[in-house]
Amino acid sequence: MGASSLAADLAADFQLHFGAAPVVVRAPARVTLLGKHLEHYEGWVLPAALDREAVVAVALNHTGRVRLYSYDSDVMVEAPLAATGPPGAKSWMYRLLGVAAGFQQLGFALPGFDCMFGGNIPVGAGLSPAAAVASGLAYALNHLLGACLDGLALARLAQRAEYLEADHPAGLIDYVAALCGSPGHLPRLDCRTLQVELLPFDAAQYRFVLCDAGISRSRASAGYAVRHQECAAGLAVLRRHYPELRGLRDVTPMQLHRYRQEMGESVYRRCAFVLAEHQRVELAAMHLQAGNVRALGQHMYAAHAGLRNDYAVSCPELDELVLIAQEFAGTLGACMLGGLSSCTLNLLPAAAADAFVRHVAAAYQQRRDGALVTYQAGISPGVGLIDEAALAAVAR
Repeated sequence: MGASSLAADLAADFQLHFGAAPVVVRAPARVTLLGKHLEHYEGWVLPAALDREAVVAVALNHTGRVRLYSYDSDVMVEAPLAATGPPGAKSWMYRLLGVAAGFQQLGFALPGFDCMFGGNIPVGAGLSPAAAVASGLAYALNHLLGACLDGLALARLAQRAEYLEADHPAGLIDYVAALCGSPGHLPRLDCRTLQVELLPFDAAQYRFVLCDAGISRSRASAGYAVRHQECAAGLAVLRRHYPELRGLRDVTPMQLHRYRQEMGESVYRRCAFVLAEHQRVELAAMHLQAGNVRALGQHMYAAHAGLRNDYAVSCPELDELVLIAQEFAGTLGACMLGGLSSCTLNLLPAAAADAFVRHVAAAYQQRRDGALVTYQAGISPGVGLIDEAALAAVAR
């Protein structure tokens, strides 16, 4: 179901369930083009919001309670505003209650609300559907309460809600991509200063294709915690010689190379990936400012090579999908998606996307058992309200 049709259906069902007219928000999925894992090292990250979206409908109910309804799974939960979630509650409930708590902690009087959400974001593809819903709720409550928080403030509020749900440090990237975007631009986040720079990108000219290798999520994400420990060990070695270093982003290639033997080959290569990936994001920003999207794609290829060879978190299926993508003449760039995903991310001219899907599906089936699942997506400008006229037009 398309997002516009879903929004109209969801708004109508909201009124049937809750007896009120909601505000309806589109909230996009997210991918990271460059800067994978750099949020752990205070680096630059270049995400993109996709037009695969969650639709979130919200209305204040003045009951002091929260009612949350998952449209796709037909599940509703109810809790007091102060709750953190009853035993056995769905994980998304913790996150959404955390968003509500975030507004209360900032001093906003929240009288209770109803929320219904659904979407067309594939589950398990690494596109952060739960973060999209949380971003949509944060945006809707900001509107309904007249809170006037900017995109970055909302992103940090939603990030804190993820801490409550997952009980581990959560990245800001998902929320920045959704809440800090702008039409015709990609946001670049500095994970040290939390500054966001908007880089020009002609969304109409390009498409992304995600190719799902169908491998287990545990295999696709194997080793990340160990990689973080190895990079911390490398930084500790360097600080013995350069105590002024704040983080890996401050290390020069010469400094890293000088103490390669002391830190050991594996640790050296993990740190080398971080340095190289940070430089790729910086170079890509300059290329985008100059309108050179083809150079961005080349950096995506280089990032995958670094993830495979130096950071050592890829696997044969993902490597093969990137190789197949390179064999297609129109492909601008490709890399593994990262996180808990078993997908590769491929950047193409919009006119070549359908032909690419046929190429990669046929080539992968020849080399591996089973059919390849693919998803196409364009760039989204980020979270936004769907006005009543648009909903009415779709409903007709």
